[in-house]
Amino acid sequence: MNFFSANNLNISINSKLLVKIAIAFFLFLSLTSCGIYKKVDSREISVDGMERAKQNVKTGRGVSLGSLRGRNNSGTNYEFSTSNPMWRASLDVLDFLPLSTVDYSGGLIITDWYSDANNQNEALKITVRFLSNEVRSDSLKITVHQKKCLTPTNCPVKKLKSKIEGDLRRSILSKAATLEKQVKK
Repeated sequence: MNFFSANNLNISINSKLLVKIAIAFFLFLSLTSCGIYKKVDSREISVDGMERAKQNVKTGRGVSLGSLRGRNNSGTNYEFSTSNPMWRASLDVLDFLPLSTVDYSGGLIITDWYSDANNQNEALKITVRFLSNEVRSDSLKITVHQKKCLTPTNCPVKKLKSKIEGDLRRSILSKAATLEKQVKK
């Protein structure tokens, strides 16, 4: 006698599927009867989302993570790149260089390797990192890398401490101050 005949196997698979469907159906019925889809009188509930959230927190049906409106100098100050004078000034000053990475949300500008037409074996790469949106000298971190190619396959790269960083910083800050004054007018 064969207990694992094709008919017995099909019946057990069909019954398992039927049991799963029944469980899913009863689970669905139990969740919909919990009051998820309650009818609400619009005269009693505010249309404003913030007001509804406050009411839910008061009645114990929600969680508050602090005041969402009226924050004073806390959190992140989101600005568009066109309204940020430091960002605009940096792009204006570096406009003669080919740009490799420009990430406003990350506060980073990286140029591609740039070499003078007279000296093809030496190239510079400039990285500008924004530490703040304020027009101050400590709001920028400027790094200059130099690549000197001794042979086509041997191009050591080193970080430069040169007057280029200071000149770029002064140019960007001067341009940013000018742009900020224009915006205030």
